[in-house]
Amino acid sequence: MTKKILHVLVLLTIFIVANKEGFSQSTYVDTLYHINGNVLTGELKAMNYGVLEYEMDGMGTIVVEEIMIKTLKSKKIFEVKLNEGQVYFGSLDTSSLYRKVRLITTDSVIIIGIEKIVELYPIRKNFWMRTSGTFSLGANYSKGSETASLVISGDLYYRKKKSFFNIVFDDNNNFQADTLNASKSDVSLAWQRILHKSWSAEASFGISQNTELGMKLRKGVNIVMIRDISYNSWNRFYGGAGFSLTQETPYGNNGINNDVSGLFQLVWRVYKFTLPKVHVRADITYLPYYTNLGRYRIILNLNPYVSILGDNLSIGLKFYYNYDNRPPASAPSTFDYGANLQISYSFHQ
Repeated sequence: MTKKILHVLVLLTIFIVANKEGFSQSTYVDTLYHINGNVLTGELKAMNYGVLEYEMDGMGTIVVEEIMIKTLKSKKIFEVKLNEGQVYFGSLDTSSLYRKVRLITTDSVIIIGIEKIVELYPIRKNFWMRTSGTFSLGANYSKGSETASLVISGDLYYRKKKSFFNIVFDDNNNFQADTLNASKSDVSLAWQRILHKSWSAEASFGISQNTELGMKLRKGVNIVMIRDISYNSWNRFYGGAGFSLTQETPYGNNGINNDVSGLFQLVWRVYKFTLPKVHVRADITYLPYYTNLGRYRIILNLNPYVSILGDNLSIGLKFYYNYDNRPPASAPSTFDYGANLQISYSFHQ
C-alpha cells in the first residue's frame, strides 16, 4: 500500500515539474527601492529569512538581502509575518521613514520596519503558484560488498492564508547483488495553521514501513501544538508537543496493535538565501507509548544541502536514524540508519 501511494506521489511531482511552463499568471509591476538609491521594477516573488526574491526582465530572478532594502511597493495582496509572530494581509506602499514600508489592509495602514519581516508571500489565486517543493534522488554503490542504495524523496507545500498543506514522501531501498534486503518508506500529509503570534497547530496522517525494525505497515494520526522559539533572518527553531494514534502491523503473525503515544519534537531550519544557497533541515521526535508503558521511539533526520548551477538545483546529504526500544519480535534490530548523497530540484522556493 505504501509503495503504491509513494509511486503515485512521485509521478505527480514529476508531472507538475515537467508541466510548470503550462501554468501562467498575470504579472504585476512591483517596485524595490535600494538603500543606494537604485529603483528596480519587476515582480516581488517572496521574502523569507532575510532575503527577498525579485524577478526582473532580462536579469531573471535576483536575491536582495533585507539590509539592502529601503522600502517596497506592490498592489498585490501579501501574507506578512513579523518576527514577533503577528500575521497581516495587505498590499505594500512606500514610506518616507527610513527602511519602513506601509502595509495597507482592508481597514488600516500599518508602518512596518523592513528588518521585522520574516515571511512575505503573495496571496496567489493560481493553484500552481501556491505550490512549492523539492524533488530529490540519491544513490550509492559499493563494489566490494555488492551493496547499493536508492533514495527517492519529495517535499511539497501548498500555501493558503494562515495555513499550508505539506506532503512528504521518502523511499529508501538497499540492494545486495540482485536482492532487496532492506527498505524504509514514509509518506505523510500534514496541515498546519497559525493560531496566534508564535503558536501554530498541526494535524497529520502518515503511513510507513521499515524492514529493519520489523514493521510491515504503520498508520498514524498526529495532533501537535507548535511554538516558535526563534524565527529570524537566518533560521527557524521550534518545538512541538502532542499525541499520536497509531496502528502497527508487524512482519510475521503478530497481529495488529493499536497504540496511543505522546509526541515531542524539535525542528531546526537554517537558511542562507544568497548564492550559493545553503539549507539545513534537522528534526528529532520522541514518542513515549502510553498504551505500552516503557516503550518509546526516536526519529532523527538531518538534511544539509547547497545550491549548484543556479537557484533550483542543489546537492546535499540526507541522514536518518530510527530507534525503537521494543520493536516487534520479528525485527532484526532495534535501530535503523542511513545516509545518502542526493541531487535535488526545487521550484517556487
